[in-house]
Amino acid sequence: MSQDNLVKLECTECRGVNYQTFRNKKKVKEKLQIKKHCAKCKTHKMHKETK
Repeated sequence: MSQDNLVKLECTECRGVNYQTFRNKKKVKEKLQIKKHCAKCKTHKMHKETK
C-alpha cells in the first residue's frame, strides 16, 4: 500500500493518536470515524481521521 493512503486516527475525547489505517481517498471522500478502544481513556470512544 502507498504511504499517501495512510491516515492517523485520533480520539475525540483525549486527542491521543492511537491507530493508523489505510483509506482509498479516490473512493471514500469523507473522513473516517470509527469507534475504537482508547488506551488513555480505557474505554471505547469515537476516533476521527487527522492529517
